[in-house]
Amino acid sequence: MNPDRILVRFDQGQVAEQVEGPVRRIVGFVKARNMLNLFDAADLEANPRSAKAGPVTDAIIESIVETPNTFPFKTKGVLVGSSNYEKLERNRFELKFENLKIEGILDGGHNMLAIGTQILRLATGNEKLRPARWPDFKAAWEKNRDLVEDLRKATSEDEGDGLLDFLVPLEILVPSNIEDPDVMDEFSSSLLDICAARNNNVELKLETKANQKGYYEEFRKFLPPFIANRVEWKTNDGGDIKVRDLIALAWIPLSLVDLPDDEDGRRIEAPVPQNIYRNKGECVKLFDRLMGSPAVSKQQGGEYRHELHNTQVGSALELAAQLPLLYDRIYRTFPDAYNDGTGRFGGLTVVKPAKDMRTKPTTHFTSHPVNYSYPDGLIMPLVYGLKSLIERAPDGRLRWKKDPNDFLDGYFQPIVKKYRVIMDAFRADPQKIGKNEGSYDLVVDAFETELLKLAAAV
Repeated sequence: MNPDRILVRFDQGQVAEQVEGPVRRIVGFVKARNMLNLFDAADLEANPRSAKAGPVTDAIIESIVETPNTFPFKTKGVLVGSSNYEKLERNRFELKFENLKIEGILDGGHNMLAIGTQILRLATGNEKLRPARWPDFKAAWEKNRDLVEDLRKATSEDEGDGLLDFLVPLEILVPSNIEDPDVMDEFSSSLLDICAARNNNVELKLETKANQKGYYEEFRKFLPPFIANRVEWKTNDGGDIKVRDLIALAWIPLSLVDLPDDEDGRRIEAPVPQNIYRNKGECVKLFDRLMGSPAVSKQQGGEYRHELHNTQVGSALELAAQLPLLYDRIYRTFPDAYNDGTGRFGGLTVVKPAKDMRTKPTTHFTSHPVNYSYPDGLIMPLVYGLKSLIERAPDGRLRWKKDPNDFLDGYFQPIVKKYRVIMDAFRADPQKIGKNEGSYDLVVDAFETELLKLAAAV
């Protein structure tokens, strides 16, 4: 378990303090040997991007090995944020991390990964060791921590030119006055903006910023864990499911919500149906505006992270969390429903039968084997049609009017039969189908027709 407090010692009296507004900046050089407890405590949760090995980390390690004396002048170093601290003697500072969602490593994750990897290589004697991502590094660090400590002790008497004596620029941000509650609140609220500004050499994706603000937190809780754990919630964290794919689908139930004004007083409008397929970036932007609305979420105790308080939006996200499973069900069953003894799905130009593929296709969210691989533009209108199965309860929350799986069991075939009109009109071109508003209108009408038949039969 990561310690919640660490001791940082700056080198050679080379430390300076600067204060502006709610922030106190402590900056100087730290020997690598004096960063070991920072690696013990370091967590990149507060960093908008996770770190992964690549040309950047390789170049940093090469610089450490080849030019250790000039290394601290070639790098921005590491930026750490802490809401509580104590200044001690001999250039030492005790940092206390009280909320790792907003405190910890704010910038310099790749520097930390590279420096830590080099320390592990020295400690283990394995020059080829190269953890792919930050979680892999942390696992290797904890496994070999005793060897790292042995290295530190063995080189403790080195006089400035030892293996762990290279310097690293370290910048620490703390509140300018920890006794003033207003300063503490303003300091916490400023951390995300500082993170974003410091990471502007590679523009932060809107999804990454939204994740840091906590906008995805409730949605993540509703998702099945085996899906939530595969989502790339922030840049480079290793997920193979893009968060924008999920957010786009979420607008199917969210379009039925009483949408409020955003924090700037502008009315929020749901995206047009075809943009769930063709413009997922817009869906993410609209979701960001929605979740930032005071009518939907609020900041937690002055922090920049928000918590959801709108029950109607919460109910929509709960339904949205079921859509990946329904999406995969439709993807898996659509070929058979399309064929129905009259059509040859495998013969469509954009369709690849699994038997002809070296890497066998699977569904997007649940990784179930399927018989065909084809673009999702062919089925996106069918997925959107699930909107017809949603209604408002008397308390205003959204709910399924009919169980979607039961409904698809009984009525998917006739809906697809009507949908073939669109397929034939556009010659099964997924781009034309997925981007045409008429495709969605036809499917919604087909769903509603089957619902009427179901009601009449009761």
